[in-house]
Amino acid sequence: MESPNYLKINNLKITIFQAYLFWENIDKNLQNLTLRLSSGVKEKTDLIVLPEMFNTGFSMNAEALAEEMNGKTMTWMKDSAAKYNCVITGSLIIKENDAYYNRMIWMLPGGEFQYYDKRHLFGMGQEDQTYTAGSDQIIVELKGWKIRLAICYDLRFPVWLRNTDAAYDILLVIASWPDRRIPHWKALIPARAIENQSYVIAANRVGHDGNEVYYSGHSMCIDAFGNTVYYKPEDEDLYTFSISYEELVKVRQGFPFLKDADDFTINN
Repeated sequence: MESPNYLKINNLKITIFQAYLFWENIDKNLQNLTLRLSSGVKEKTDLIVLPEMFNTGFSMNAEALAEEMNGKTMTWMKDSAAKYNCVITGSLIIKENDAYYNRMIWMLPGGEFQYYDKRHLFGMGQEDQTYTAGSDQIIVELKGWKIRLAICYDLRFPVWLRNTDAAYDILLVIASWPDRRIPHWKALIPARAIENQSYVIAANRVGHDGNEVYYSGHSMCIDAFGNTVYYKPEDEDLYTFSISYEELVKVRQGFPFLKDADDFTINN
């Protein structure tokens, strides 16, 4: 008898880099990332996850820091994905058609890429006055896994992230989430995992930025039942872990809540 389809999807190996970021210093951040990945990635991984605005920190200085899609950071991502033969993802400031975007790049090892422009821009930090919001919900695929891309403030908006018709298996959130609101981060991530019956992988940064805002990490992976797969507060950390598609299916089959979800549409 042929095995169920879900048994044909292998476990996925994820590497989160909860990085210290050097304020508005692209070259220094890329140098540090190169060094830390070279010394820290000891085993084959499928995906390396970097924080929001990993090459600058969460900056509103878009005019000075923005790159185009053929810039040095995109080149670094392409080279790094090829070097480690895996996908690498994180966001950076992109200028396109006289607009600025907080753009999450999904870079494949062959140099092909997809991207997601942050939908919910953080008004308390004037992000909405600096950047243009995205309008598309982006799901990418990796080794049979369907992965929904999201950035930081998106985490607060469950309608935007709702897993309609089990469209995705992983909600992947990259962030610059300050320590003073970490209790919200720690509550929202398990909530998104449970309500959407998906893994949630969330990568934050550590350290102070140029505005003396402190980031304490708390990157984590939560499974579809709300259990913790990985969790790291405070320190810079580069860690690799595996997640199981079979376990995801068991949760969805044992607790078939998604089929009872409300139908709705989002008006952009």
